[in-house]
Amino acid sequence: FDPVLTAVVGLLLFIGTLLVWAATRDWYTRNGLDGQYYLKRHIINIMIGLVLAYAVTVIDYRLLRAYTPFLWGAGVLGLVIVLIPGLGSEVNGAKAWIALPGGFQIQPAELAKIAIIIGMSMILSERSHDSDGPTSSDVLQALAVAAIPVLLIIIQPDMGTVLIISAAVVTIIAVSGAPARWVVGLLLLAVLGGFVAVKAGVISEYQVNRLQTFVDPNADTQGAGYQLRQARITVGSGGLIGTGLFNGPQTNGRFVPEQQTDFIFTVAGEELGFLGSGLIIFLLFTILMRAFAIARRSTDPYGTLVCTGVIAWFAFQIFENIGMTLGLMPMTGVPLPFLSYGGSSMFANLIGFGLLQNVHASHRS
Repeated sequence: FDPVLTAVVGLLLFIGTLLVWAATRDWYTRNGLDGQYYLKRHIINIMIGLVLAYAVTVIDYRLLRAYTPFLWGAGVLGLVIVLIPGLGSEVNGAKAWIALPGGFQIQPAELAKIAIIIGMSMILSERSHDSDGPTSSDVLQALAVAAIPVLLIIIQPDMGTVLIISAAVVTIIAVSGAPARWVVGLLLLAVLGGFVAVKAGVISEYQVNRLQTFVDPNADTQGAGYQLRQARITVGSGGLIGTGLFNGPQTNGRFVPEQQTDFIFTVAGEELGFLGSGLIIFLLFTILMRAFAIARRSTDPYGTLVCTGVIAWFAFQIFENIGMTLGLMPMTGVPLPFLSYGGSSMFANLIGFGLLQNVHASHRS
């Protein structure tokens, strides 16, 4: 395995565990609840995720091609189940969860990212004897592999996940060697689709309010803009070195909703300060650089495209999460990879990590 990638991911998991604990311990204890509730569940999620990551590395990634149709089908089935009344659970306006025993939930859209990446990579990596790139038919098949899950996710609706998947889709096609007109066409289609979605009412009212808040943060400071305003106050109050772990007034007062999940970076900003937040960004950037190096060294087009999809997924999700925390991007419900609380996102992130290690190990062998 890549030792640098392993060490960086391990360090981020450790930092994320401390941040999740810091975001929840004080408030839960004050209200007579278990202050270690989220800590325990987060550690369980990490342990399960590490088992999944290891399982992904056991089988050579090139053999995943044989299982790809089944994995893709399982991903689509999960997305259908959440839309069935009585089976899917609604959280924050999105019907995107399946309730499990023990109070756990799973979000199929997170795992669908993996299915789409390996499915598109399988199709676009096929080469005929007289071609160095995918044909138009290959590109259309790859887009169909992505389109069905994406449409099901839009129905939920979960526009944050749709944006992340779209970024991965465009990047995979661009790197596959397909003609540039496909990339340009997809970008234009995305802009047109977003406009039509707003006008047709596909995007819910609270999502539209979030977009309006992004344009004018002071428009509704007690409504849709409250979370953004509190997030920026919390990050800014940390200064250079922060208030110290577990000592953030904003964090302990629970002024930022969903702080242990989508807004975990605000805990780092307040309690670890600019230096601690900068270290986290550096570690996340290191993951992207190591993943890029693995993709570049791979001699197999399939391995290169799988790594490319994971890189695009991680990069856009990191940028979107930290960007929305600082008011640089619209608010969407996306967690920060390897740091935020959330079982499904942690499982998906560590599976992506396992895929990178698999490609690296296969190349080294």
